[in-house]
Amino acid sequence: MIMSARIKTVMLRRKDKTNYRKRLRTLMSGKPRIVIRKTDKHLYVQAVKYSSAGDKVLFTISSKSLEKLGWKAGEKNLPSAYLTGLLAGKKAKELHIKEAILDIGLHPAIKGGKVFAALKGLIDAGLTVPHSAEVLPSDDRVSGKHIAEYAQKTKDRKVQFAAYAKNNVQVENMPKIFEEMKNKITGM
Repeated sequence: MIMSARIKTVMLRRKDKTNYRKRLRTLMSGKPRIVIRKTDKHLYVQAVKYSSAGDKVLFTISSKSLEKLGWKAGEKNLPSAYLTGLLAGKKAKELHIKEAILDIGLHPAIKGGKVFAALKGLIDAGLTVPHSAEVLPSDDRVSGKHIAEYAQKTKDRKVQFAAYAKNNVQVENMPKIFEEMKNKITGM
């Protein structure tokens, strides 16, 4: 059976293979890549520089590192993704990285999602990353206002927000908690 180029591309994606045309264009720019990866529990932001011996990871920041700064409002929500990006952007500035290219890998590009919330944090920290303004989440969603509004409306608050209650977090105060952490990160 003869396979067309389209089928090969689908098979490469299914097998999690690299798109080498896209990678070559990225590497030809000479800029470091900002790699954002999501897991079920955490978000990771890395700065990666190409080297002929293999890619070199300059730094890695995970959403778990927010716990060390006092963030108790979860590691897999939109505000924590933004704060992880903000922390990574601050680290990038320390390493004198001024501009980079976004690499989301095989994650689908969902408008206003966690990946783009982390990108917004990177941009707010002062990093220049080519992007479309349409994909970034609004400030209300980044601050967790939507979570607080939903918590006020829902009746099953004890079940839905049990992890927050376990960490003694008042979900209704999410925007305030977010602003405190943001000020703590930018003031460091």
